Amino acid sequence: MKVAIYGQYYLVSTEPIIKDIFVFFNNNNVEMVIESNFLKMLYEKKIIENEYNTFSSHDELDSSYDMLISIGGDGTILRAVTLVRNSGVPILGINAGRLGFLATVQKENIAAFMQFVIDKKYKISKRTLLSLSCLPENKAIEGLNFAMNEISVSRKETTSMITIDTYLNDEFLNSYWADGLIIATPTGTTGYSLSCGGPILTPDVKSLVITPIAPHNLNARPLVVPDATEIRLKVSGREEQYLVSLDSRITSVANDSILTIKKTNFEINMVEIPEETFLKTLRTKLLWGEDRRN
Repeated sequence: MKVAIYGQYYLVSTEPIIKDIFVFFNNNNVEMVIESNFLKMLYEKKIIENEYNTFSSHDELDSSYDMLISIGGDGTILRAVTLVRNSGVPILGINAGRLGFLATVQKENIAAFMQFVIDKKYKISKRTLLSLSCLPENKAIEGLNFAMNEISVSRKETTSMITIDTYLNDEFLNSYWADGLIIATPTGTTGYSLSCGGPILTPDVKSLVITPIAPHNLNARPLVVPDATEIRLKVSGREEQYLVSLDSRITSVANDSILTIKKTNFEINMVEIPEETFLKTLRTKLLWGEDRRN
């Protein structure tokens, strides 16, 4: 078995998690290839001493890998997605943070859940991604023009609202006068969209959610549309530019640019370990906090 290991940052609480993972995989003869910057940090912190092969870009991840292990929080997984891209390599998230809907494996259960990985007793949850194109072209978007959680537009360096002309499959929907607008995948509905009043969708739902951010018109409500819908936005405001974010990546775009958002032609494979399903995460971390069955 061959796995890629990726981590985004270091916390004291992360150290025992990393050690447990390395000990378990070494004891089970699993080949580990470590993201180069992460391995450098592990050496600097003296968490590990052995030498390992490394990777540093998405071009190096191919079908020879059984899985990518992401150590951190949901933000780490979103960065891992930029490495995996359309390779099809499944991602398993080890939660070293707090609230995590993507990084579901908890530090208390690492050994047990890693055994599920060794035994291949897991399921794959396919996640929709969104792509973004801009007219005129924006070089900051090229190459990494996709997002797994959401694509959003928002005002920049002003307290004034922006106007977002929105079209669905070339038909005019609305001109939102708001702080911004979020286009969320089912995966992203537990994040930014939810905090702005959007609904929660399970990951297998074939829909997208359009959620306004602090709209001037209180009748402007979140809207669920089929994920085959092509969404076109034209933003205008008092400033010359506004912000566009793709998950955690942010860039500036000129007023009156045309943004086209649609589903990508590939999906991300998230590893779902038994007893750590989306519904359990939803039940325990967001909605009810405990199992209320009698």
